[in-house]
Amino acid sequence: MALLLGVDTGGTYTDAVLIEGETRVIASAKALTTRQDLAIGVGDAVQAVLLQSGAKPSDISMASLSTTLATNALVEGQGGRVALIYIGFKERDLAAHGLGEALKGDPYLVCAGGHNHAGGEATPLDEPALRAFLHAHRSDVSGFAVASQFATRNPAHELRAKALVREITGRPISTSHELSAKLNGPKRAMTAVLNARLIGMIDRLIGRAEDRLREIGIDAPLMVVRGDGALISSAQARERPIETILSGPAASIVGARWMTGADHALVSDIGGTTTDVAVLQDGRPAIDPAGARVGPYRTMVEAVAMRTTGLGGDSEVHFTTEGLQGGVTLGPRRVLPVSLMATIAPEIVHETLEAQLRATTPGDHDGRFVRAVPGLEADGIGPREETLLARIGPNVHPLGAVLKSRIELSALRRLIDRGLVQVSGVTPSDASHVLGRVNAWDSKAADMALRLFARRRTGAGDVLAQTANDMAHIIINQLTQQTVLALLETAFAEETAPLGPPPEQLARHVLMQRGLSKHRGLLRLDAGLNVPVIGLGASAASYYPAVGDILGTEMILPEYAGVANAIGAVVGRVTMRRSGTVTSPSEGKYRVHLPQGPQDFADEQSALTMLEETLRRDATTQAQNAGAQDIQITVTRDIRTAGVEARNVFIEATLTVEAAGRPRVAA
Repeated sequence: MALLLGVDTGGTYTDAVLIEGETRVIASAKALTTRQDLAIGVGDAVQAVLLQSGAKPSDISMASLSTTLATNALVEGQGGRVALIYIGFKERDLAAHGLGEALKGDPYLVCAGGHNHAGGEATPLDEPALRAFLHAHRSDVSGFAVASQFATRNPAHELRAKALVREITGRPISTSHELSAKLNGPKRAMTAVLNARLIGMIDRLIGRAEDRLREIGIDAPLMVVRGDGALISSAQARERPIETILSGPAASIVGARWMTGADHALVSDIGGTTTDVAVLQDGRPAIDPAGARVGPYRTMVEAVAMRTTGLGGDSEVHFTTEGLQGGVTLGPRRVLPVSLMATIAPEIVHETLEAQLRATTPGDHDGRFVRAVPGLEADGIGPREETLLARIGPNVHPLGAVLKSRIELSALRRLIDRGLVQVSGVTPSDASHVLGRVNAWDSKAADMALRLFARRRTGAGDVLAQTANDMAHIIINQLTQQTVLALLETAFAEETAPLGPPPEQLARHVLMQRGLSKHRGLLRLDAGLNVPVIGLGASAASYYPAVGDILGTEMILPEYAGVANAIGAVVGRVTMRRSGTVTSPSEGKYRVHLPQGPQDFADEQSALTMLEETLRRDATTQAQNAGAQDIQITVTRDIRTAGVEARNVFIEATLTVEAAGRPRVAA
């Protein structure tokens, strides 16, 4: 029998499913995600699902991978050190769209060059400055990003920079015009920077995953889920890893639709690191017209319109004091649950927690542990980080034992951002262990950690909670409230954008909150969601019924909600979109902006025909390279004209060609 294998690497678990004939799930399995080498977790999950089903590796005719690696890396501020080549812009343009913040102190060059709106050269490229910059940074960055002014009108300077990067450094290079056909240079530059930052991480994941599948005996082609839910080949994902941001969440929506057949619903997927919420309309997820947003970053990547919040089962629990009352808030950073760390180093975790409980006063770092992520190279870090990393070494330590001063907290944060170090602390997963809802790891360690957390004092001088059980309920209630807000924000963003107050403000408005609690006084206030919610994720069954109760809506929890991403990874279609533009720089001249440079025509129809033929060819080739068969083509034309002296004058046209088909499977 021919089977389809879907795999999803999440922040905590890696899921695998086997689907027969695209109609039914015959087996599903989970394995812990191995951050130091994600392919280990992939292999463990695949072997587990093969064992459970009794299938042979040779039965697999296609494998597909969805991953939250890129999404989580951007949310948590991780990724390689890169350099930006910014051509034809001003220094002040770095502040636009948070580009300067996204660089995080990485090197950049602002140099002369670029083109104008019509595709003509505005200023010659400053090659001497570019060469000097490349020689200076050829060894201290993992890759380069280049964005040139109006590169989507004429990419000549980006292509020249790309050639020089390869000649002088041999490092990977991300050019903005290859990632988006849209205008807005700073936003394209942001996309190129993030793409360059992710290249090493995604390349390692895909390469190692392919190796691991071959070792198991699976020779089927490997596909990867793109951020809009479509499938691409593993080679394409390695070149353009930025397109895999929101890959996991997009796969979950495809999986949710496949499992439930719902046409109109909110889809909420809770993982270890994030909660991802999207709207399902007419059975299809909407594409975000402004480009995918992940954490603080807005990109030009076509992806599912989704709100991603740093809220998951492994979100860090923070103590807060509001007036005399105390409470907690969750996220956005993920930490390793104490109950999980106790399975890695049981003696040190239990002995430390017991000693901290015996102490008469709470310590700043009680219930927190640290370890270096094994197997990663610590390149490009400062001396303070090197000293701290060496002190941590290969073992698990109480956090307070390795930090010698407060100034080292900054060094620790930088090591975490680089993905070199993991911190363990109290999470909702630990609270679920205490309440008996989950029994995957060390419940005793979770109980001690929550008792330590509960000893914190509020502004009134009272302890936060009397027992671990009480503390667990406080944490789970907070998770419920933050999930409710995430769902309301998504609903308000859909119904009020772009007018009206921000969705975040509306979701928290006192009238909205009173309506959810069915206020009855002189006023009767009722509020809630008017569509069902499809709850996804391994912990959805534990957390989401209470969310549905608060929002007064049906909460759909599919049988395979815990592996929806893996299902969506394998039931999607290959879809390639290519867009291009025709402008009119002067009357009677129609300019087609092609990847190899502008080309002029004397009439509108010839220009449009030339552009459509080029886009059809490129989209079809890309779809075929991704492994699509039975390809269908859809063409959309957006032609803008203006009325001048009783006649229509051509202004600009944008053509989009979509080539879509099911992926080929191995014979």
